[in-house]
Order: sequence, then C-alpha cells, then structure tokens
Amino acid sequence: MSNTILVKPASTDNVAALVEFNRAMARESEDKGLDEEVLARGVRNLLSRPDEGFYLVAEYSGTLAGSLMVTYEWSDWRDGRFWWIQSVYVRPEFRRKGVYRALHERVRTLAKNTNDACGIRLYVERENTGAMATYQNLGMSETHYRLYEEEF
Repeated sequence: MSNTILVKPASTDNVAALVEFNRAMARESEDKGLDEEVLARGVRNLLSRPDEGFYLVAEYSGTLAGSLMVTYEWSDWRDGRFWWIQSVYVRPEFRRKGVYRALHERVRTLAKNTNDACGIRLYVERENTGAMATYQNLGMSETHYRLYEEEF
C-alpha cells in the first residue's frame, strides 16, 4: 500500500481519537492535563454545531494520524471571518510525512472556496520553533499581535 494521506471531516465516530489527540497535544505542548469528560463534551458539542467550526482528521495509509479544529472569528474590519486553526495534533510516528501539510491545505482550500473567509490564523507556543517553521513554510507569517486571556 502506498503512503497516501486522506483528509476528511471528523464525525462522531472520531470523538475518542479527537479526545486522545487533544490530551496528547496539551501534555506535549503545555505540560497540561485536560479533563477527559469535559474535553469529550466539548468535542461532541462542536461536532453538533457546524456554525461554530469543525474538525478535520487525516488518515495516513488508512491509519488515523492527525487532526485539527477550525473555529471562526468575525472581523468587522474585513467584513469576513478568520478561520482559526486550533488543536493541531499529529501522532509522533506520522510527523514529517506531510500529514499536517495535507490538513492545512484542506483548510486553505475550504476557506478560499467560501464567500466570507478573509484569512487563516493560528497561535503557537513561543518555544515551538518546529511548528513555527512549518507554518512559515506553508506561507503563513507572524503577526504583531500578542494574545491575552482571562479564563473562567
């Protein structure tokens, strides 16, 4: 079998894998543990509300290898929606094999084929230089914004 990458919309059949991927990503990138029940509810919630966003999953030669989530942010300055790429995860054994590139290209294609997308954004941990290089190689550029938050 050739090493093919198939990217498709996630479904409720993928909830367990999306939860696993999100927990692994949080541990790896932020050394943070996520509550499995809350996370599973959050994944199911987004899957049932396509107006809020969606997940994509990537299969590498038939094996689920990675995923990402897209959510939307309205920009009044541009009269359009930014598509935020979030919750990116590729299993370690499938990294550097084009899995993220395939996911990213699918997001780019979908966004460009809508009438209200004005761009793609994502955030990255300051120390994640590998991811930064990947995003730059895919045509993204660093902005001058810093991210602030208040969690509840």
